[in-house]
Amino acid sequence: MDILKQDVEDRLDHFTNVCKAKGIKLTHQRLEIFRKVAETTDHPDAEQIFQRVRKSVPTVSLDTVYRTLWLLRDLGLVATLGVPHERTRFDANLTKHHHFVCTRCGFTRDFYSDDLNKLNLPESVDQFGIVTTTQVEVRGICRECSGKAYTS
Repeated sequence: MDILKQDVEDRLDHFTNVCKAKGIKLTHQRLEIFRKVAETTDHPDAEQIFQRVRKSVPTVSLDTVYRTLWLLRDLGLVATLGVPHERTRFDANLTKHHHFVCTRCGFTRDFYSDDLNKLNLPESVDQFGIVTTTQVEVRGICRECSGKAYTS
């Protein structure tokens, strides 16, 4: 699925407005990093974004890309997929289950649901490939964090 040029421009305008409203400096590197995320539908990871940005900004560092991506996430300009950024998590539970993930501290726990196990996916998913398994990740604030003031 291709992204429309107007959608990219709208995202860039939103990026600019949010940065100005939050007092975040609009650097060329930040703009290019956001642009590389905004103009794609493949959900690239930080290393892929780094490789793409280096084509137009050869002096950019991988550290700058990571820091900018987390800033963009904290500003609500991008979403993350998968595990929290502090560490990769491993799971030896190979039975059918799903995950609750705290978006503040990374607390992750398994939960089970027959209803989610029977989730009917739309036919449009078939255009991407053959689905072999479905696992739901529920994101929220854990009980411990919900009792703390949010400061970031």
